[in-house]
Parts: sequence; structure tokens; C-alpha cells
Amino acid sequence: MRACVLTIGNEILKGKTVNTNAAEIGRMLYFSGYEIFRGLTVPDIDEEIGEAFRSLVGVCNVIVSSGGLGPTFDDITIPSFAKAFGIPLVLDEETYEEIRRKTEAREMKMTKEREKMAMVPEGSKIIKNDIGSAPGIEYQIGQTRIFILPGVPAEMRSMLDRIRNEIALKDSFYYEDSVAIRGVYEASLAPYVNDLMLKYNGTVYIKSHPAIVPETRESELEVEVSARSERLETSRTLVTEVLKEIVKIAAELKGNRGNRKVDQK
Repeated sequence: MRACVLTIGNEILKGKTVNTNAAEIGRMLYFSGYEIFRGLTVPDIDEEIGEAFRSLVGVCNVIVSSGGLGPTFDDITIPSFAKAFGIPLVLDEETYEEIRRKTEAREMKMTKEREKMAMVPEGSKIIKNDIGSAPGIEYQIGQTRIFILPGVPAEMRSMLDRIRNEIALKDSFYYEDSVAIRGVYEASLAPYVNDLMLKYNGTVYIKSHPAIVPETRESELEVEVSARSERLETSRTLVTEVLKEIVKIAAELKGNRGNRKVDQK
């Protein structure tokens, strides 16, 4: 099953805001059993937002977006989405009353900007906002389920936790672990990674992340191994087995100064 992540906001594109939402959404979807097929970030522009949703619907089984649900002039995700698919906007009375109660509790007045947050595409399922005001929505177009969430990280995270169990796949379990190896260069380990990928025939994925230890200037590799299967224990066992092989290979490489391929028998 494919999932797509869409983040919306000028502040992300210009580097003002680090896009932690995309990372959190991606991790949640991956551990829920989905392959992350595409990730997009677009500005607060009507046509760009609409085109982003259109490009993902039908390609992904699940789309999760964040950003653009607030009261300001550039919070246009909901109307842009609705316009892109010809869906009328309607006032959700329950959401309106919830926003009104929160507004009056703060001794403020209900304004058209706050009322705007209660306008949703007709047929939407509302995802309540326990932290802020703007609700999230769920919408189904064909075989694609769309979740449109706020950009404020705490609000987004609260809704993400709420939908996690609802969208998690029941027959796909992901597991990952990693090991840090010092004194072995990525290029020296690469042939063995290729061999292991062939040996396990696509049931595991191995990714190395090179770095330099600042204090010693020594090379360090974080080698991450991940697997997905119908049982969590199977995924965990595969990852553990491969990590043990990598640790053994690394020890042999260091013993041979990493300048020739060692015998693994």
C-alpha cells in the first residue's frame, strides 16, 4: 500500500521552518505498514495546492497533508483542495460551535477569520482539534483516503496519534535497527552490502550513513537495516541476523585494513 506526504507553506520552502511534520508523518505511515511513495512541499498558492492533491489522488492509497488550516489570509489548503475537485464548502455547525466556545472562553469575539476554519468540503469527516481551533478533515476520493491536518506541530501530532490505529495495516510489520561502526569506510563496506542484499533477496534493506567523529576525525558508519513482513517477529529476526553479519564483516575489514575483500566463510 502506498502513502504520500504533502506539506504546505512558504515558511518551509524558504527555510524559515524546518519540516519536522513531514518526518513525523512519514515515520508514522512507514511503521503503520505503508511504503512512502512520494513527498511534496508546495507554497501557499491555490493552484499549487490543488495540483499537488490532484497529482497524488489515485497514485497513493493514503495522503496525509499538513499546513494551511488557520485563520490567516494565506491559510487556503481547505478551499484549494475543495476547488481542485469541485467540492462545495459548507459550514460545519458542530465545528463552528466548538470554535465559538473556545473563542469566548478566551474573552474574544467570533470573526469571519475564525468562522472560516469551520468551512469544510461537503461530505468531510471532521478530525477534532484538542489543542487549537482549526479541525482536520478526512475525505475519500475513489480509492484514496485523504487526511488534511494543521501545520502547528503539536496540533498535527495530536491528530496523527488519533488516526494511527484507524489506518494501520494489519498484515504488514516494519522493524529497523542500526549499528555504529568506526574505522571502516563506506566504500569498503559497500561490496558486502551488495552481497547481503542479494543473499536476502529483497527481504531486507540496508542503508549506510557515513560521518566523521569530531574528536578523533575517525570515520564512522551508521548501518541501518530494515525489514517488512507479515509478522513483526519475522522482521525483527531478519534485521538482527543481518546486523550480526555486518558487525562480523566490519571486524574482518578492520583486521585487514579494509584494502581487500575478505573471506567470509
